[in-house]
Amino acid sequence: MSTVLVLGGTAWLSAEVARQAVAAGHDVTCLARGSGSFPAGVSELRADRTAPDAYGGVRGGAFDLIVDVAQQPGQVRSALASLGSIGAHWVFVSTGSVYADSDHLSGDESDPLLAAAEDDIVTDEQYGAGKVACENAFADVDVPVSILRAGLIGGPGDGSDRLGYWPAAFARAVRPGGVDLPVLVPDVTEQPVQVVDVRDIAAFSLTAGLARAAGVFDVTGIPSTLGEMVELSRSAAGHRGEVVTVGVEKLVEAGVQYWARPGSLPLWLPPGHALATMRPSAAAAAAGFTRRPLIDTIRDTLADERERGVDRDRRSGLSRVREDELLAAFG
Repeated sequence: MSTVLVLGGTAWLSAEVARQAVAAGHDVTCLARGSGSFPAGVSELRADRTAPDAYGGVRGGAFDLIVDVAQQPGQVRSALASLGSIGAHWVFVSTGSVYADSDHLSGDESDPLLAAAEDDIVTDEQYGAGKVACENAFADVDVPVSILRAGLIGGPGDGSDRLGYWPAAFARAVRPGGVDLPVLVPDVTEQPVQVVDVRDIAAFSLTAGLARAAGVFDVTGIPSTLGEMVELSRSAAGHRGEVVTVGVEKLVEAGVQYWARPGSLPLWLPPGHALATMRPSAAAAAAGFTRRPLIDTIRDTLADERERGVDRDRRSGLSRVREDELLAAFG
């Protein structure tokens, strides 16, 4: 049994790390401000990481592994200043958004990064630059760390609604005993897509961390395309209606967003975007990272979408009403 401190534990990824650590028999402590519930079996500490003595409740302890998923550089710096010496090893979950946009990326961890954000607090628009600053904070204090640069994360419980939009869109278009409704898809079916399951990232956080595998690791899903992902979503939902593909220029003119947010067709990306670069995750695989087939993630995500309601208001994607309007406009 190992001692594990999760800085977080009430939100999606950090909660999954904590759940898996408990299931593996480890002694798990979670420190978070969040209003959500902690996973069963953890020692709970409520603390605001921006407060002067946020880490007072754990400072006297010692941990085999500390896992942090923070977005704000100031939170990472303060955690390292307070806890750097009590963790035998750290895992920091970063992002593939740290890479600079380029048409000439090699696809491994040596690719150039964005300039680091300078402030302790960053906006959503500075997400990649903020994570670069977080990574740099570990280099500044020289603690043993596994930095996981996660690709597009999907799976059950995803509050971003990006991946889940697609199986949900097909599921809500199914008309048992009747003719299924058409579904609108951007005409970029060959765009690379790599969805990594949240459960696989959580598992590798523990595998790499407890093995003290120091270094930087791209952690991405099995290489696929937007077209394949859409077709797998359609198959999982049992949709047999028409799939209407529309060019991205027309979509943009109609006000349809890319990647995420309400009113978008999620996961479509502009050409040359860093997240559209395939990353093999070879270093992570050598360190024990395994990833499940995309269809398994999509099926489990669809089950979660059905529980939450496929017609609910979404953080990413089109409502069915808006989709019908666009389909009528595109004729």
